[in-house]
Amino acid sequence: MPVQLRFGSDDLLRCRFAISPLCETHEAVRTLRRTGRHGYHRPWLRRMRAAVAGLDLSELWLFMPPGGYIPDFLGPPPDAPFASPSSFETELARLRATDPALARHEMVSSLTCTPGAAQSPLGRRMLDDPAWAVQRLADLTEQVWNVLIAEDWPRLCALLEADVAYRSRTLVEGGLEGLFADLHSGVRWTAGTLTLNTPPAVLNARDLGGRGVLLMPSIFVWPDVVSGFAPPWQPTVIYPARGMGGLWPDEAAAAAQDALVRLLGANRAAILRGLCEPATTTVLAHRYGLAPSSVSAHLSVLRDAGLLKSRRQGHRVFYERTPLGEALADEA
Repeated sequence: MPVQLRFGSDDLLRCRFAISPLCETHEAVRTLRRTGRHGYHRPWLRRMRAAVAGLDLSELWLFMPPGGYIPDFLGPPPDAPFASPSSFETELARLRATDPALARHEMVSSLTCTPGAAQSPLGRRMLDDPAWAVQRLADLTEQVWNVLIAEDWPRLCALLEADVAYRSRTLVEGGLEGLFADLHSGVRWTAGTLTLNTPPAVLNARDLGGRGVLLMPSIFVWPDVVSGFAPPWQPTVIYPARGMGGLWPDEAAAAAQDALVRLLGANRAAILRGLCEPATTTVLAHRYGLAPSSVSAHLSVLRDAGLLKSRRQGHRVFYERTPLGEALADEA
């Protein structure tokens, strides 16, 4: 069921962007368990396999229920729009300073999403000593950062900053309607309401109350779009950043990609591989620097070959891969 964020006039003035290395660290942990939906991140997962085997992430995974609530204190929205060399340390210090009472309240909310988790030995230990739990979760987060993220962070940060620059131009040129139309296939802007197709069990509709929205690009949130943060935090939408297709070079996949290019042609192969999530002709034209008419022709050929299917959502038509298209793209 969707999340609906209702904007008032003050909220329109308080929309901003930010980048969070702490958020990326936790989203990377979630990616490790995103079975069957690794897509762009398969080369990274293969490279990190040995490092991951040496990590015990039980306490973190306890508070990352699939489709459920993750405690906000684990990664509160950053204040600064761009990451600095010390951003992770600053955000980690903020996590370590969490009020144990607040942490316990949010941990209880998270554990209720998994039947029996609060009564498990690990769940009871975390709830019985929330001050210890905060420090333990911070220690694990720091360990994940050092082992899985820190070495790649300059490249990740550059891609996230490029996304913010692109979105900022889109906002200037097309306003909020243009910005949200290009943000994610699961996002829709209608009459002052932002609707996100996310996995909560019930419809979650709320007024923003003048707090606006923080828009935060992410590498590892893909393929989802996530909305979160209850007061006192600013409501936040975490969405997949653009340009992830070339982020993780993979020699084993290079030969298969070359074969796909020989089979389909460079542009059709790129479009098929890049459709890890549904997209419109306009979005694909911008992404690959092609004329919309050319993209439309390529999409028609791929659809006629049984590799794509289309669906209409309002006035927009989204294209996505069929099972055959998924299998062909995954091999490449």
